[in-house]
Amino acid sequence: MAEGATTERNSVTTQKRSGRGRVAATISVIGEVLITLGLILALFVVYSLWWTNVIADRHARKEADKVRKEWSQSSPGGKNTGPGALDTKDGIGFLHVPAMGKDYEVLVKKGTSTKVLNEGVAGYYTKPTASAMPWDSTGNFTVAAHRDGHGAKFHNIDKIHKGDPVVFESKDTWYIYKVYKVLDQTSKYDVAVTDQVPKESGKKKPGRYITLTTCTPVYTSLYRYVVWGQLVRTQKVDAQRTPPAELR
Repeated sequence: MAEGATTERNSVTTQKRSGRGRVAATISVIGEVLITLGLILALFVVYSLWWTNVIADRHARKEADKVRKEWSQSSPGGKNTGPGALDTKDGIGFLHVPAMGKDYEVLVKKGTSTKVLNEGVAGYYTKPTASAMPWDSTGNFTVAAHRDGHGAKFHNIDKIHKGDPVVFESKDTWYIYKVYKVLDQTSKYDVAVTDQVPKESGKKKPGRYITLTTCTPVYTSLYRYVVWGQLVRTQKVDAQRTPPAELR
């Protein structure tokens, strides 16, 4: 009886060990899967927040160089000059915002689709309300860009404050705006912020305005961040393209 009992106990012990072994093996496999998924997620984050910036910045620099080359090859007073000639698929000019960084500038192109903004540029709205152009006598020049990934050109939009300058550079004119209102959060469906008379900013009459929009908080697209400015003056571009005082 004692020998039989011992054999039975050994059998039970072996089964328990075998069971623990299977549990340990299962946990090990699950752990390896989680580690793999973690690495994949980390790589995706690196791709989304770093590598897409690298690719977008390369593309944006190439496009910017192309626009400036086209400008330099246009003869003064020729058919390729004037605001109307700037509205091309290559870009209409450059946005300068000192508050977002020293020597900050971004090429502005037509449209705010993901395809356009992923090129590392800013885009002016064509819908639901079409943007005015800076050279129009009245209207709201409405511009959007990514805040993270794909160039993240508006990443530091929260650094802009009331009274700061925002400058748009066309081929022949500098348009100098002064920020008068910042809305740090609104619904992403709040399309009224881009109205030609931006009443949400407190304005009631037509004027020459600029509106910058992007997603907020950083790394999300839950809400929209909005900056409004009003044109205070213009300055003709000279042969040396001397920046206005606000950019020096």
